[in-house]
Amino acid sequence: MAGKVLRRSLASLAGVALLAAAAGCHLLQTLGEAPSEEEVAAYQKLPYFKDGRFQSPEPLPSYPERSTGTGPSGWIRFALPNPHAPDAPIPKVALDVSSFAAVPADLAVYWLGHSSLIVELEGKRLLVDPVFGNAAPIPGIVRRFTDAPLERDQIPPLDYVLITHDHYDHLEYATMRALRDRDVRFVVPYGVGAHLRKWGIPAARIHEVGWGEAFSADDLTIASERTLHYSGRTFDNRNKSLWTSWALKGRRLRVFISGDSGYGEHFREIGAKHGPFDLAFIEIDAWNPGWPKTHMFPEEVIRACHDLGARALVPAHWGVFDLARHPWDESIRLIADLAAKAGDVKLLTPLMGERLIPNETVTRAWWKTVEKE
Repeated sequence: MAGKVLRRSLASLAGVALLAAAAGCHLLQTLGEAPSEEEVAAYQKLPYFKDGRFQSPEPLPSYPERSTGTGPSGWIRFALPNPHAPDAPIPKVALDVSSFAAVPADLAVYWLGHSSLIVELEGKRLLVDPVFGNAAPIPGIVRRFTDAPLERDQIPPLDYVLITHDHYDHLEYATMRALRDRDVRFVVPYGVGAHLRKWGIPAARIHEVGWGEAFSADDLTIASERTLHYSGRTFDNRNKSLWTSWALKGRRLRVFISGDSGYGEHFREIGAKHGPFDLAFIEIDAWNPGWPKTHMFPEEVIRACHDLGARALVPAHWGVFDLARHPWDESIRLIADLAAKAGDVKLLTPLMGERLIPNETVTRAWWKTVEKE
């Protein structure tokens, strides 16, 4: 009898060990890969690469003593119940592959929550920073306020996938794996290609560009421009890959995607170089006095919109994750008030999953309806 108990115990321990090993292998895959020595050697010629790392155009100061917000601070807060989550379900429009026309529109967009977008521009369809799960390599950490309006297996046919940088709320391992066999091109900043290749995406379909450079094909130009931010998926690979904003230029129409950025003169320079823009997706959330140059404060979003010459503003980087210890709707409430006071900022606020056609779709302040039941 004792022998049977021992064998069962050993079998259970072996099962646990196998599960732990599998989880460990999965975690290592999720972390991604650093650029090769040959790639790093090539980066040395870039004016914004030094000592093995990409450099922000301006320093990114950190003032822990100035950090504001409620609830616990530090990484532990991402594993605890969120005091800043909405009190009721967030409304959204459910999507599946049948929601999308066979031929993409001249200009239509779908905000999928946070920074995830589907952009249709002059007959091409682009998927931007697609994240459908949590924003961390470990389940249950940096959880979503609400599910995405689209499942990964329902992503429609694509022409391009764009990534602004490799943080977990912008680059998701599971989604890249789901897209690896698709006939689609990936346009990413320098160094991000190493992650994609490790995850099984053929190198021939990956196009890496740096600031001031562009990828062009099919009457579409995808231009990379600088931002004030940083990159990294582990504690020891900060800034081993680049981060970027994207200026999308068709024959007639232009769209700007800010990625993550603090405010700076680069917005004025981008506007002069690529603008004016028919539509600008600009990050509005995760600001905090503790990290004043890493993300934009609400008043800076309006300033950036002016600098870019944007005809319409769609707020991004909000509504899904709590990254800065403030209420989930604080940023959008402030932005809406500031845009109204400015008088010359056309603010478009679609529901997650809602098809948005500029100058046609009427959006509303839907966050005001998310009240405690």
